[in-house]
Amino acid sequence: MSELPKIGVVGVGRMGANIARRLKDVGCTVAAVHDVRPQAAKDVAAELGAAAAATPASVATSADVIITVVTDDAAMRTVFASNGDGLLTHAAKKTFVNCATVAPDVHVEIEKLVESRGGNSVEACMASSIPQARDGTLFLMIGGREEVFERLKPMLEKLSSSLIYVGKSGEAAKVKALVNMVMNINTAGLAEGLGLGEALGLNLDTLRDVFSRTGANSRVLETDGADMQAREHECYFSAAHAAKDSGIALALARAAGLKLPLAEATKRQYDKMVELGLGELDKSGIAELTFKSRHAM
Repeated sequence: MSELPKIGVVGVGRMGANIARRLKDVGCTVAAVHDVRPQAAKDVAAELGAAAAATPASVATSADVIITVVTDDAAMRTVFASNGDGLLTHAAKKTFVNCATVAPDVHVEIEKLVESRGGNSVEACMASSIPQARDGTLFLMIGGREEVFERLKPMLEKLSSSLIYVGKSGEAAKVKALVNMVMNINTAGLAEGLGLGEALGLNLDTLRDVFSRTGANSRVLETDGADMQAREHECYFSAAHAAKDSGIALALARAAGLKLPLAEATKRQYDKMVELGLGELDKSGIAELTFKSRHAM
């Protein structure tokens, strides 16, 4: 794929919309976009000079490469339905790049379905957030047929500062599940540390500084520590998605015959956030459960 392909995007939420914007910026034609929220698709389409497609199938008729950024397993199966509205209707000679964090088996299933219709499919799992999607510095882990990855590489390099081919379909999704499991555990642990620090009357600025210079340091401390302290939970990665992704990792653990107590406890905390109506806060909002002075406990 020596020239940049014509692009379609299915799912233009926080990540999908910014991927589309980035590809437009680097010279790709974004031909069509679709979202379950029609107005969101219309808004992004108007901004990018694309068509707002009424169905996923309409996106596939307009583009060479279709990027999907949907919420969960059920959404993936819906957009890849074989009926008249689904992507499989026009999968022949198309390439699908699936960025959602879903169960590895779903990526394997979609690859088989697409190939049976004469197309190609890879998973492009993202270990980054909204700013990186917008400026083309995503950390992408690719699973699927290596020859398809190589054809897509010029386009993927426009989206990514770190691009890793992991292996066959499903393998990158397994790595992504573990990345998010460990990140979620780190986030929950940091929230407990800062919450206990507040309860003990410690200066939290000093505590965060000490954490940053010791074995308590983490990437999550850099990204979420100050937000936890200030109760600023603008959503980059939602608590609801954290709960879902921890669930994916725990399902893999059960299949492997492993019990993971920390991952289980972390998922319970994020599930509680969803139950309390806090699921659309950023994952940093887990601190609302651990600070004694706050009301969500």
